[in-house]
Amino acid sequence: MTQKWDFFPFRELKCCCCGEMHMDDVFMCSLVALREEAGFAFPVTSAFRCPRHNHSVSHTGFTGPHTTGKAVDIQISGESAARLIKLALAHGFNGIGIRQHGDWDKRIVHLDTLNRPYQTIWTY
Repeated sequence: MTQKWDFFPFRELKCCCCGEMHMDDVFMCSLVALREEAGFAFPVTSAFRCPRHNHSVSHTGFTGPHTTGKAVDIQISGESAARLIKLALAHGFNGIGIRQHGDWDKRIVHLDTLNRPYQTIWTY
């Protein structure tokens, strides 16, 4: 597959159980713009999830942000996480989930652009 979006390799975007990848192009263009402005790497730990995989790992069952191709989880912590959240809000990401406790490699910021009337921030 040809690389479509700078900074984000196919292996980070595909479903880990089936290899499918249906990321939304508008979402990904926003994510690329966010990455360019941030000026630092943020590895994606979860992007597209097929309904079966989402059901096995998320309380959202067979549906949820990741099944739409409009969501990613980024492994990040500390000052970089705070900067990412600030920039993501300015770039119009309207779903931001924050997990910044426990093992360093499990600390993430979730970003999505679901159809919401307002921005929502939550913690895990």
